[in-house]
Amino acid sequence: MATAAAEPSAKEMRLVIGASSLGTIFEWYDFFIFGTLTTSGIIGSTFFPAGNALLETLLAWATFAVGFGFRPLGAVLFGYLGDRLGRKYTFLVTITLMGLATAGLGLVPGYAVIGAAAPITIIVLRILQGLALGGEYGGAAIYVAEHSRAGRAGFHTSFIQASVVGGFVLSLAVVLTAKLLLGDVWMAWGWRAPFLFSIVLLAVSLWMRLKLSESPVFQAIKEAGETARNPFVESFTYPGNWKRLLVALFGIAAGLTVIWYTAMFSVLSFLSGPMRLDPTAAQLITGGGALLGTVFFVLFGRLSDRVGRKKPIVIGYALTLVLLFPLFWVIGSAANPGLAEAARRAPVIVSGLHCRYDPFTTRQRDECGQVLDHFSRKGVAYKTVRAPVVSVSIGGVPVEDTRPEALDTALQAAGYPIGHVVPSPGNIAMIVLAMLCLMALSGATYGPVAALLSEMFPPSIRYSSMSIPYHVGTGYFGGFLPLISQYVVARTGNPYAGLWYTFAVVAMALLVTLFGLKETVAPARRGS
Repeated sequence: MATAAAEPSAKEMRLVIGASSLGTIFEWYDFFIFGTLTTSGIIGSTFFPAGNALLETLLAWATFAVGFGFRPLGAVLFGYLGDRLGRKYTFLVTITLMGLATAGLGLVPGYAVIGAAAPITIIVLRILQGLALGGEYGGAAIYVAEHSRAGRAGFHTSFIQASVVGGFVLSLAVVLTAKLLLGDVWMAWGWRAPFLFSIVLLAVSLWMRLKLSESPVFQAIKEAGETARNPFVESFTYPGNWKRLLVALFGIAAGLTVIWYTAMFSVLSFLSGPMRLDPTAAQLITGGGALLGTVFFVLFGRLSDRVGRKKPIVIGYALTLVLLFPLFWVIGSAANPGLAEAARRAPVIVSGLHCRYDPFTTRQRDECGQVLDHFSRKGVAYKTVRAPVVSVSIGGVPVEDTRPEALDTALQAAGYPIGHVVPSPGNIAMIVLAMLCLMALSGATYGPVAALLSEMFPPSIRYSSMSIPYHVGTGYFGGFLPLISQYVVARTGNPYAGLWYTFAVVAMALLVTLFGLKETVAPARRGS
């Protein structure tokens, strides 16, 4: 039987949390920088030129999703190594792989230079990033949890959870700084600098993590000869683990990840896309809101040590279902009030016999599809009506000419702002306030999760059992969220329609968690 290891000192615990959290920030920075640049259109136009900006963006988001798709395989591979060889050395390998793959993304020539080899290489590097991330999160979370004394795991591991947000914020900060410093050359080649910056972050991460010792829990298991022979197989054969895996997948990972991505990437895409905000303004607002919102991850992680892990998650899910659409309506009305008012006052109606928009083609097949394509590019909401001939009305006024320039003239006459906008300071404050509400919902459902998942599974197979459902859930339910939501918006003409994906997944997660999750810690007694 494994014996308990000596409890780390306060100084050692600070090093454990600091090195693990900083490495997690850097690792997620590496993963998110691709998505941050995708929202500005650079990735799509450089590696997936199609003559259709929306199609280029969808292809870039599909490639972004590829990395998530391979996270479960990385969880299997590195989970096995983490349970067999140890937590420390496994996440040293994952962070090295991630750093090198990210730097490689900054060195790949564009499609105009090497043709189809460019997107193929990008996809391969995204696969490597996905494999690395599949092993990183579980290792860092478990490492901190296994160092924590009783009653502190939620608080200590909440810094790992907040570090994921830190990676997103860092990616925005580096992009904005590079744009400012590089100026005119940003679009030509300067956008590669954030990828190459990963080498610096890798060096810092390795320096800090090499100072760490092995997890005391794993060390005790190893000394007692109780390490799992095949952690992957035992994750599915250990008594009762199948139910825990399914609850972790559909109740925990799926729900928390769609809220997280909606609170950040969906807000960023919503502002820079349908709401037509200036790209830099959208990045600053989203980054600022995300940075301020990190406090909620630590707050709810600490709270879970007192009230239990399940309660904040269930309440967070329920409130998300109630507040998701209203919060985005607030963001939309504050981001571009002129657009919101024009859409209310002068709705756009497109009529046609087979009025169908296909976002996966470079040119729409008929006149009606071309009209819908133009409105989608402009961020203008529309409704379609079946009719024998193609026609457009804006605010009840027929538009005889459906050529793009004529449609723009009609939109401007109806009060639609066509160009990019920057909200007023008061409206920016409203956007940030709404985003903080989304961040609070994300913090309630994500802050306690590292401790929860660590406590759900036995130590000998913990790395594998935690990582597999987490990365399947986050990889598929969350990783494909930007692609699915953008596709839904493009097909419907409703900038809010993509939120139904988040709503459906959270509703499923709420039911699974409410009826399937058993509490892993006893709530603290009053006054303790």
